[in-house]
Amino acid sequence: MKQLSIVFIFFLIFVASQAQENISYQKPSAEILALAEYERAPSVSMDTKKINMLLSYRDTYKTLSDLNQEEMKLAGLRINPVTNISSALTYINNLKLRKIDAIQSELTQVKGLPEQPKIAYVTWSPDDTKIAFTNTTATGVALWVIDVTTTQATRLTDAVLNANAGRPFTWFKDSEQLLVNFLPETKTPLIDAKQTLPAGPIVQTAEGKVSQNRTYQDLLKNPTDEQNFENLLTSVLYVVDLNGSKKLFKDKDLYTSQRFSPDGNYLLVTTVKKPFSYIVPMSRFPMTQVVYDSNGNLAKAVNEIPLNEIQPKGFMATRTGKRNLTWRDDAPATLFYVEALDGGDPANKVDFRDELFLWKAPFNAAPVSFAKTAQRFAGITWGNAHTAILDDYWYDTRNNKTYLIDPTLPYKTTLLYDRNYQDVYTDPGRFETKENEYGENTLAIENNKLFLIGDGYTDQGQFPFIDEFDLKTFKTKRLYQSAATDQKEDILSIEDFKQGKALVQLQSKTDFPNFYFRNIKKRIAPMAITNFKNPFESIKEVTKEVIKYKRADGVELSGTLYLPKGYDKTKKEKLPLLIWAYPTEYKDKNSAGQSTQNANEFTYPYYGSFVYWVTKGYVVLDDASFPIIGEGTQEPNDTFIDQLVMNGKAAIDAVDALGYIDRSKVAVGGHSYGAFMTANLLTHSDDFACGIARSGAYNRTLTPFGFQSEQRNYWDVPEVYNTMSPFMNAGKIKKPILLIHGEADNNPGTFTLQTERYFQAIKGLGGTARMVILPKESHGYLAKENILHLLWEQEQFLDKYLKK
Repeated sequence: MKQLSIVFIFFLIFVASQAQENISYQKPSAEILALAEYERAPSVSMDTKKINMLLSYRDTYKTLSDLNQEEMKLAGLRINPVTNISSALTYINNLKLRKIDAIQSELTQVKGLPEQPKIAYVTWSPDDTKIAFTNTTATGVALWVIDVTTTQATRLTDAVLNANAGRPFTWFKDSEQLLVNFLPETKTPLIDAKQTLPAGPIVQTAEGKVSQNRTYQDLLKNPTDEQNFENLLTSVLYVVDLNGSKKLFKDKDLYTSQRFSPDGNYLLVTTVKKPFSYIVPMSRFPMTQVVYDSNGNLAKAVNEIPLNEIQPKGFMATRTGKRNLTWRDDAPATLFYVEALDGGDPANKVDFRDELFLWKAPFNAAPVSFAKTAQRFAGITWGNAHTAILDDYWYDTRNNKTYLIDPTLPYKTTLLYDRNYQDVYTDPGRFETKENEYGENTLAIENNKLFLIGDGYTDQGQFPFIDEFDLKTFKTKRLYQSAATDQKEDILSIEDFKQGKALVQLQSKTDFPNFYFRNIKKRIAPMAITNFKNPFESIKEVTKEVIKYKRADGVELSGTLYLPKGYDKTKKEKLPLLIWAYPTEYKDKNSAGQSTQNANEFTYPYYGSFVYWVTKGYVVLDDASFPIIGEGTQEPNDTFIDQLVMNGKAAIDAVDALGYIDRSKVAVGGHSYGAFMTANLLTHSDDFACGIARSGAYNRTLTPFGFQSEQRNYWDVPEVYNTMSPFMNAGKIKKPILLIHGEADNNPGTFTLQTERYFQAIKGLGGTARMVILPKESHGYLAKENILHLLWEQEQFLDKYLKK
């Protein structure tokens, strides 16, 4: 009888899923459309000496036509096989140059750009005198170079580059030549899987080894995919000079990256090898790393990376063998790498997790071990022969340790910081770097002092700072701290240590973010570098503030509250409330209760929030805190639903206490994990009238080896996976839900199928839902037609189920 009931339920789901609505693209109301149809400000790139600035322009949105291109999904890559470049790139359509020294400096149009340019991979030369970029034509990718002095662009190659693995060129250190990935002159034709009969079945085997791989998208599926992947990744390396002349450097192979040593005398080349995999992406395929001299002669094969399909459980798991192999930034030609001491398995109990090595060219001597870390290696910032900053971390405890080391004194470390990396109020900042004699970024060391730049989050607000760190006493001295309460300041870099000149970005609720030079030693106004205007004048007068409140168990929460223009706080008209949020996992209540929101951040409405709706008479609580906490041995997801409901109720209570809302008219929304949150709130809470869930995953059994911050697999804790899955509780959702998903979602776990099956379950079980699949879109949405229609769908849904 039970089996018959299950069959009947799925029959109902199938029957109920047959109806659909045929609809053309729509646009939202005039108020929302005025905000959505704006002109995007250019992005800014500065040379290392802060003399010249490049402004890159692109369209505010892509079009559906842009997304409707040839595409092959192979080994985690999405490639246009006609043009041989990523199909996901967003192109620049214009470039302009300007001197940085004064905002009045004239913008100069780069001359000689290609017609209807599709520019990508914009890269300054090491000496800052030139800028290289690619231009994608209808048939391929060509290499261009700009002379910064003359602002003249010149094409160096025909459209025959191979950019399928990423940026297809690397500057030589002399800035006179580039190492370029070309397509082979005789390219093997791609195989059309639809027109080719298979030679046999597809067979995979499991050989009794435990491995916990995430649910990846766009993997290889068959021998045809393997052949096409190999064909598309194969390139030939040529040296190209600034006149466009080329000479062969290395014959064809599956090149993924090339990096010159700091002195430019050696080149580290990484290539993909067989066997390929059907269960992990290219980043875990076998690879070989080889060092050549600058003339292409073999110096040393330095690393053989095996196929990495088998890996222990946990975020701290890693592969064995050399990893993180790259050049040491403060030495002429020395390789640095890490090896796991625990077999890559976090379950193994050891004194040290990782060991660090140096290997000096020409690699005649053996590598030298110089440090070991008690936790997993997290990074190293090189300074000079005797100074470097080393970090390790451990996810399970959220612990991060920072050490000062002398690479010439093996295993001697000085612990500087031992902290919870989610505790933003105690963050000491990041150590500042500057360009060294090799053009590499290394620790800025002035008179035996280092420098720290911090975000400056506190319980009273955000006040960024610059500290001086004494290498002898290990004490810090505050050199500067922002005191602004009507602006948000971001300290980007220190440009002149003696003069106290820093590059900062300033913004306010109504002032667009712009770049400035600030003198931290003199009490003078910062000097403006850019002057971008606010494109959203229609919401300039909305009320915006960060509110803080507590949930039932005392955890501090916060959110950015928006009230419509002209809202009378004395009369307090009761308006509908929209809450946009995204859950975050923590291991302690203290860090979970800290706020990184700043009311002075520029109000930038976009499809990823509800801010548009403040023009339509809604109160909006944006980026509402939704912490999920698991202290001690308890994991956050053990009480996910209870905490989720508690977070939602606390947010509504806080705004309701201000007297602004009708608490019977509250909607919740989110994207990705925020969509998962939304579906669960509508299932388990009575506090919401409806919700909007975009690009979510609703059945956790389809991501059985972990999701988001969950390390345990389904078979470890089936009750957690089932309880958290809205799909398993589809019969309980009685509030209307708008489900939206991109047709071609490429995010691990959030298959478009997740939304389709969840909608079918809700509909089949008598719920109220609307499903919108956006053509050609991935996990984030790009095409103007789709984004405007998305806004229209949300507006119609909220008007129907909330406002009216």
